[in-house]
Amino acid sequence: MDEQLLQYFSGELPVKERLELIHRIENDNQLKAEFIHLQNLNAVSQLAPHSSDRNEGIKHYKIFTDRIKRNSQRKLFVNIAKYAAIALILITSTVLATLHLPDIVMDSTMNTLYVPAGQRAQITLQDGTEVWLNAQSTLKYPSRFSKKNREVEIIGEAFFDVAQEKKRPFIVSTQYIDMEVLGTQFNVYSYPGTDYIQTELIEGSLKVYRTDNKNSGIILKPDEQVVIQGDNMNVSKISNPEHLLWKNGIYSFNNERLIVIIEKLQLYYDVKIVVEDPEIFNVRYTGKFRQRDGIDEILRIIQKIQPFKIERDRDNNIITLTK
Repeated sequence: MDEQLLQYFSGELPVKERLELIHRIENDNQLKAEFIHLQNLNAVSQLAPHSSDRNEGIKHYKIFTDRIKRNSQRKLFVNIAKYAAIALILITSTVLATLHLPDIVMDSTMNTLYVPAGQRAQITLQDGTEVWLNAQSTLKYPSRFSKKNREVEIIGEAFFDVAQEKKRPFIVSTQYIDMEVLGTQFNVYSYPGTDYIQTELIEGSLKVYRTDNKNSGIILKPDEQVVIQGDNMNVSKISNPEHLLWKNGIYSFNNERLIVIIEKLQLYYDVKIVVEDPEIFNVRYTGKFRQRDGIDEILRIIQKIQPFKIERDRDNNIITLTK
């Protein structure tokens, strides 16, 4: 690990040497990749919806910076990621009692960023592309993109603001669908266990195609969405633009059936919800909820509109809804 880089993140690098480091970063792709690694870890570790979690997280983030001060060996990079991951867990996790370390796994070629249930994160890739990750989502991306293209993989939900590069397309891979762009803004919903993949295009153009057949794709225009289910690709106008407020910590539902809302809440908060009375499924809801309020508060709000009983089995992480 570069000594100046370590001093920069520990706050010990003089102003004159900071300018020198910035110049070196601009001219050294490997150094730029290392800088972005630590910058993103620093940014993610400071997500703090609750002050008590932030205080605990700061304690572990201090361990992170102290380790940087004490040792500049390259082998320490794994430990840096580990302590930053601890900070991420303690700062951002308020509803989960058991999380496994590390939530962020990094190696020399591919990086993996995982966002715990009930949280979200933002990351800037090497090319300047910004990515927002929703709860229970995983982004896999390289330390450095190739000269030919820029490829990443998403599991879950993410919003991309892709830096424009005419010579290097940006490719996003999901379970069985790929998307290719040069520079654009779009959202991808592709959680494991769901029977569909949905993509919404905000601006630019987006090619969507099956991983095993690039020629079978479609081109989305701004304000269009495509829902891929089985062999079908259905294109339409974006049905609920406010759905994208999730990247600002707001879950928005527009005239959606309870079963759809429940499916998403289960994913976002990593909890099993059982509805014993089928009539509850037929009710439609329109409303917005803050992510930080948590699953219990969201269900209580819905309960005021359509009365039902809530039983919580915390030992087995199950919520049962009855009439």
